[in-house]
Amino acid sequence: MNEEKAKFSLKVAVQRIGSALSSMVMPNIPILIAWGVITTLFIGDGWLPNPQFALLVGPMLAYLIPIMIGYTGGKNVYDHRGGVVGAIATMGAIVATQGSIPFLNTVSGMDPSSANFVSGFKDAVASRGTDVPMILAAMILGPLGAWVIKKFDAWAQPKVKAGLEMLVNNFSAGLIGFAMALIANKVVGPIIEALTKVMAHGVDFLISNHLIPLANLFIEPAKILFLNNAINHGILTPLGTEQVLKTGKSLLFLLEANPGPGLGVLLAFWFFGKGSAKATAPGAIIIHFIGGIHEIYFPYVMMKPALFGAVMAGGVTGTFVNNMLGSGLKAPASPGSIIAILSMTPKGLGNFAAVLAGVISAAIVSFLVAALILKNDKSMVDDSTLEAAQAELASNKAVAKGQTQVGTDTAIVAANIQHIIFACDAGMGSSAMGASILRDKVKKAGLTIDVTNRAIANLTDAADTLVVTQEELAPRAAQMAPSSTRVAVSNFLNSPKYEAIITSLTGSQKVDQVVAVHDDVTNEIDLNLIDEVVFAHDATAIGSATMGKETINAIFKNNGVKIPVSDVEFLALSAYNAANIVVVVTQDNLNLAKQYAPNAQYLSVDSLITTHEYDKMVARMKK
Repeated sequence: MNEEKAKFSLKVAVQRIGSALSSMVMPNIPILIAWGVITTLFIGDGWLPNPQFALLVGPMLAYLIPIMIGYTGGKNVYDHRGGVVGAIATMGAIVATQGSIPFLNTVSGMDPSSANFVSGFKDAVASRGTDVPMILAAMILGPLGAWVIKKFDAWAQPKVKAGLEMLVNNFSAGLIGFAMALIANKVVGPIIEALTKVMAHGVDFLISNHLIPLANLFIEPAKILFLNNAINHGILTPLGTEQVLKTGKSLLFLLEANPGPGLGVLLAFWFFGKGSAKATAPGAIIIHFIGGIHEIYFPYVMMKPALFGAVMAGGVTGTFVNNMLGSGLKAPASPGSIIAILSMTPKGLGNFAAVLAGVISAAIVSFLVAALILKNDKSMVDDSTLEAAQAELASNKAVAKGQTQVGTDTAIVAANIQHIIFACDAGMGSSAMGASILRDKVKKAGLTIDVTNRAIANLTDAADTLVVTQEELAPRAAQMAPSSTRVAVSNFLNSPKYEAIITSLTGSQKVDQVVAVHDDVTNEIDLNLIDEVVFAHDATAIGSATMGKETINAIFKNNGVKIPVSDVEFLALSAYNAANIVVVVTQDNLNLAKQYAPNAQYLSVDSLITTHEYDKMVARMKK
């Protein structure tokens, strides 16, 4: 028991470290992308060599990126005040290691009587480090500087006399920043420089001896268990950035970002899966491979733990191919989309071919292993299995943030809501897609409410705002926006609560009255009378109806049910006005459909492509 508790505590500790590192790096990924694009385009071997623009490369890497990470780390601990002290401290480490050019102006034109200072200054510049980027130092000094000023304020502020607050606040932050910069310059900077060199030599050894693929044996399962951020943002990004300075690209940027392993698993579910896992796999492939949201495939692996072997095999294969072909990226690819990866690939057909070979080989191996596992799986992978895996995934994310999942939905008063905000950890990825889904529903409902997404750390408390967040972030949303209306969902990409939100905004019901999932209506269907299943839709939902029809056809075929399935628009539904017809329709259009075919039986669903109700109906047929 104690051993299990110790393992769990270690997992929690690593997850929390990873979450802290991620919260520093992720908001600054646009800077890394900008730097990567400038490097790809304008350096000597870039697509558009330009000496003037190439001057941006060094200062951005040496100063802008570490300072912004240090500021963000400090801000996460103690708002703007902590960010400022964190940035000052980070600058101390930067100056300990960067080259001499920016500092020679300090002594130019000085009085001859200062010759000793000038000589000493030049000696100090000459003895400095070898331009190691201080990204890792920023991740330490930013939060540390903020923590120090936070503790000082807690001690000093109760003692400050009225009228002296601004003086004390400004000077305390400045002096603590001054002290932290000196400590960083003399202690932290040199230590981080030495540590970075040791790790860089270790990486070079692994790459030169073709051992780097073994890292994926840890990275792939770590991704799914949310243990990867400590590795990716704490080690791979700083080391990869330094490698780019030496070789122009880095394989490390492909270790975690390669979408091949996840793509292979999703393809296997598409071809050999069952139930909702099979039906939802094609959409998940687009979200994962094009959108770069790897999180979408995690539940598919967790519902069948043997599939960890598939992603590990794919990851090792992809990295092995990348290593053998000399693949690498100019900067981190975030999110891990094939588009982002190709945009960070160095100039040259060979480079693009090598990167694509790594992705394709990883996908093929992952697919073959996953297909073998699924084809030999005798159990029925149904909606409940996928939902359980999604719930476990949410639990893992909650643990990673040191939170517990609670239901904190508050009632929606339609007249009060002017804005809807989707909030997640980083303010991108799945929250952006969730916002897009609900924005479309809001537009179709004729509402003029704006729907946006942002990082939960940037939430502001406003009574006219509805905040939609994941269940594991609900407690934090309540802290950040206590006056706002809040709804927590288990999955941004597919939640029945979206329909409930629209219902409450367009009517008089409150969300706590309608957020419950609709009762199963299959109990009303007389299964002995069914001769045909018809999907009813309007002209804008032909695609969903077609996918739903193919899904239920596949379910019928797998279960030996020989009932024809078709789809029609509402205007033609009157031809199916009979008790032996089951009409499948979305809940929004149920009343409309009944106007055309009042005598038919009805199966009302949240989405035409869902399989939860279809599987239940077939299960009842087989009893």
